[in-house]
Amino acid sequence: MEIRPIHTATDYQATMREVSAFFNNEPEPNSPEGDRFEILLTLVEAYEAKHFPIDLPDPIEAIKFRMEQSSLKPKDLVPMIGRLNRVYEVLNRKRALTLPMIWNLHSELGISASSLIKPPSKV
Repeated sequence: MEIRPIHTATDYQATMREVSAFFNNEPEPNSPEGDRFEILLTLVEAYEAKHFPIDLPDPIEAIKFRMEQSSLKPKDLVPMIGRLNRVYEVLNRKRALTLPMIWNLHSELGISASSLIKPPSKV
């Protein structure tokens, strides 16, 4: 089983062609084909992380996304952020998140702390 690192876009495209064939007929884990598939996926992930980094979401957008996912209303954030008017101020970017708010949102809603501490974008 000869596997080489992915150095160029051409290498990446060739590896993606090989990996996509495995998606149609996924090999058994711990088989030679399964091992090859797992190694190729690891190489693809490493190449993509280096060449196509994904930026963390804006903290307010992360909160709104989690609210949508969980069918939450602004009043549901009161225990994590404070009074309802404060929740609206945060959601409307009129008030910054504080460390206790970040901790509460992270622990109660599972929002990545890294996303919550990122400076919000000006929308």
